[in-house]
Amino acid sequence: MIASAPLWFASEAARATGGRTVEGWSATGVAIDSRTVAPGDLFVALVGPRFDGHAFVADALGKGAAAAMVAVIPEGLPADAPLLLVDDTLHALEDLGRAARARCGARIVGVTGSVGKTGTKEALRVALGGQGSVVASAGSFNNHWGVPLSLARMPESAAFGIFEMGMNHAGEIEPLSRMVRPHVAVITTIEAVHVEHFDSVDGIADAKAEIFAGVEPGGAAVLNRDNAYFDRLAAAARSAGIERIIGFGAHADAEVRLVDADLDAEGARVHALVRGRPLAYGLQVAGRHWAINSLAVLAAVAGVGADVEAAAAALADFRVPSGRGGRITVPLPGGAFELIDDSYNANPASVAASIGVLGGIEPAIGGRRIAVLGDMLELGDDGPALHTALAKPLTDHRIDLTFTAGPLMEHLFEALPSAMRGGHAADSTTLAPLVAAAVRRGDVVTVKGSAGSRMGLVVDALRALAANDDAPARAVNGE
Repeated sequence: MIASAPLWFASEAARATGGRTVEGWSATGVAIDSRTVAPGDLFVALVGPRFDGHAFVADALGKGAAAAMVAVIPEGLPADAPLLLVDDTLHALEDLGRAARARCGARIVGVTGSVGKTGTKEALRVALGGQGSVVASAGSFNNHWGVPLSLARMPESAAFGIFEMGMNHAGEIEPLSRMVRPHVAVITTIEAVHVEHFDSVDGIADAKAEIFAGVEPGGAAVLNRDNAYFDRLAAAARSAGIERIIGFGAHADAEVRLVDADLDAEGARVHALVRGRPLAYGLQVAGRHWAINSLAVLAAVAGVGADVEAAAAALADFRVPSGRGGRITVPLPGGAFELIDDSYNANPASVAASIGVLGGIEPAIGGRRIAVLGDMLELGDDGPALHTALAKPLTDHRIDLTFTAGPLMEHLFEALPSAMRGGHAADSTTLAPLVAAAVRRGDVVTVKGSAGSRMGLVVDALRALAANDDAPARAVNGE
């Protein structure tokens, strides 16, 4: 096995953070969770409202961590324990991230938006993977600790860096963007997400536009030309000194424009114009929204000066992240059903897109289209009406049965025709066995809800049905 190259030497980490340490250690990674720490990691003992990482320093070192970044020295450690002592571990992690960004010549893309951030980030990882070493945020590490952690993991040799930035409130993205300093800032779209914390969707757009604050001189903004907030975002980008604005979408004025998308249950064949040049490529992810997001990817690739045609070809290898629409075949006695795991999170726009994908899949003989939906959270006073409004796409796309969980989804359940009502429960724990009992071979089942709705429990219950058959559940184009 080839050893990983050092990411941080003791003296370098001490300079970056203003901390004190013993010499002699070097780290090949950075971790904040002692449960997943790997040999060679620098373990950062973060402190939160319900945890204190200092209590797990001994565990991390016992698992082979190269050193631990601490604000206080935990009791019971050996006198020669490799520690990096700093004033505040979160601030020191931010400093480490800034130092990693400063020493690296990679071309950097920052990604935000109401919907599609993580999928776009992961697609960019794949698209650029053949053109140089790529570092990207792990999972949805897009907040005040996830962004500096992701930056701190970026080696000096990286050719590309892709960093996701999220927010629940105004003022959260700007400091992240100033840390990342992207050459290209992507805003996937603006929708009524986290509206509970804003007076209007205008405020959401302005909060997402904070990403422009950190864009490097000569950088670019990649914006959804089909979105109603394009002009507002473009004006904000120009106010931040960004002259290159690249629009993507089906709009006639989009620089990266969707001409056509041949959609089927397995994916799409996309025909696009990229700054006037025709380009065709395949996707193995279903739904028009993925075709649109792929245009954002190509616009970002163009923005950092990489090979767009090579990136488009590479997108054939992209698979959706876990919980974001991957298809799983679950065997049953005498057949199987298709499970679409879109359970990671939800908002009105993403649920409508998910229903559209379900409606585009033809069940096997005797099968049904079944939607299993949990509450969409952080919608404020509009929550009940936004849930009720989902009845239209469900009926428009000929969904046969709908199961719902949560007090907000009860508004949708009551708005549905009686023939479409599969069942309702107070929460996902109670709903899971109802859905598991109802599903049969030939069905296509989509599961979706906000993270707080814990709809992954329904997915687990449905996958467990395969335990009654000889074959395990099998991913089709997802997990």
